Amino acid sequence: MLPLAEMAEAVLRTADGRAKTALSRAHAATWQAARARGETPPIGRATPPDRPARPERPELLDPRDVPRRRPGSPHGRRAILHAVAHIELNAVDLHWDVIARFAHVPMPIGFFDDWVKAADEESKHFNLVCDVLEAMDCPYGSLAAHAGMWRAAEDTAHDLMARLAVVPMVLEARGLDVTPGMIDIFRAAVDEPAAGRAVAALEVIYSEEVHHVAYGAKWFHFLCGRHDIDPKDAFHDLVRRHFHGALKPPFNEEKRAEAGLPPDFYWPLADAARR
Repeated sequence: MLPLAEMAEAVLRTADGRAKTALSRAHAATWQAARARGETPPIGRATPPDRPARPERPELLDPRDVPRRRPGSPHGRRAILHAVAHIELNAVDLHWDVIARFAHVPMPIGFFDDWVKAADEESKHFNLVCDVLEAMDCPYGSLAAHAGMWRAAEDTAHDLMARLAVVPMVLEARGLDVTPGMIDIFRAAVDEPAAGRAVAALEVIYSEEVHHVAYGAKWFHFLCGRHDIDPKDAFHDLVRRHFHGALKPPFNEEKRAEAGLPPDFYWPLADAARR
C-alpha cells in the first residue's frame, strides 16, 4: 500500500476528470479498508504540484470573462451544472492537496480520515453531475470555466490553518448558501428531461458538503487549541489576509451552524465588506 501522501500526489497529477476521480475513489477505498481493519497506514511525504493536472477542456477563462449563467433557459441551466462540475473537480484536488501538502504537519489520524472521505465524496459528486451533463448533451468540457478557483490553494499553500479557514470554512460554506437555490431552479424546470436527475445530484451534494465544512471547522479549532489562540479572531485575521473576495449574505445560518460555523465568525466579515 502506498503512503497516503503519495496516493494524494498521484491524484493531483492525473489530468482527465473521470480518470482523476476513479483513482481518487480507488485510493480512498484502499485507505478506508485498511482503517476498517484497525490499521494505521503510513502518511509519508509528497511533492505535490503547484497546480493539479487538468484536461485540455474546458477552456479556463478569467472570472470576469466567464459568460453569465441565466437559469431561465436550458443553456443557462446546463451552464450552472457545468460550473458545479468544475467546482467539484477542483474540490477533489483541494482535499487531496491538503493531505499531500501538509503531510509534514503532525496531526491525528482522524484528520487524514476526514479528508480522504471528503475527497471520495467530491469525486462521487463530480461523476453524478457529469452523468447529468451527458444526459443533457453537454459533457464536462463543453463550456468555458472559471480559471481562478485554484488561487485559494496557492494563497494558502504555506499555512494549514489558512487553508482550512479559506477553503472549507469560506468557499465550501458558500456552497451551503447557494445550493438550495440551484435545487429550486431544477425543480421548476419541468421542460428539462434531466431536471429530476439534476435535483437528485444536487441534493446529495448539499447533504454531504455540510460534513466537509464541519471537517474544516473541527480541525481549525483543533489547531487553534494547539497554539492557544482564539478561533474567531484567528479566522477573521486569516480570511482578511488570504481570501480575495467578500463574504456576502444571504447565509444559510442553519446549515452553517450544523457544520460548526456560528454567525459571529462570518457576519463581521460581511459587515466589514459592505462598509
